[in-house]
Amino acid sequence: MIQGVLFDMDGVLADSESFICKAATMMFRELGIEVHAEDFHPFIGMGENRYIGGVAEKYGVPVNIEQVKARTYEIYGEIVRGNLSALPGVHEFISKCRKKGLKLALATSADKIKMEINLKETGLSHVSFDAIITGLDVKKKKPSPDIYLMAAKKLELDPASCLVVEDAVSGIEAGKAAGCRCLAITSSFDSAALQKADWICDSLSNVPEAVLNW
Repeated sequence: MIQGVLFDMDGVLADSESFICKAATMMFRELGIEVHAEDFHPFIGMGENRYIGGVAEKYGVPVNIEQVKARTYEIYGEIVRGNLSALPGVHEFISKCRKKGLKLALATSADKIKMEINLKETGLSHVSFDAIITGLDVKKKKPSPDIYLMAAKKLELDPASCLVVEDAVSGIEAGKAAGCRCLAITSSFDSAALQKADWICDSLSNVPEAVLNW
């Protein structure tokens, strides 16, 4: 029986993927390196260390990951201000989960600074969730199950009673490896890439009834 919902953030709650891609592209341009949006796609959902670091490796650019990440977040904060919104159905779905008495956790591979920016811009807050885990809390990022195992533990729930809501291939793999059921949102990948999920829909406005009734 479902008892908890574990939410990814980017691409699930916030329409942020294009903004972090733009911010990272601008950061690389400051280093004199011209990168492209498709370069980042394989690293979506893995946290900014891998998101930025993977592209740096592709172009053979040695970087101080903490420095370039900090600069990327600085740019990100500037370009999303007043421009970032919650994805369709987010507030309504969270409310529906609350009415069913489910415990909620935010489990994002992003660092805390990015999470705070996203929550502020989308009208969500810490009180929207019973537990919050960021990429700084786990050593092994998605597709490792660690972040979802930690989220379930913080909610004092068996992972088998938890639903993971994800948009990335790596996130679905993490959720399934943790023993959770998974709902995939096709905001970052098409449905063909997300077939390991138990359910697939285009947004939280169109979640199948079965998702919250098992």
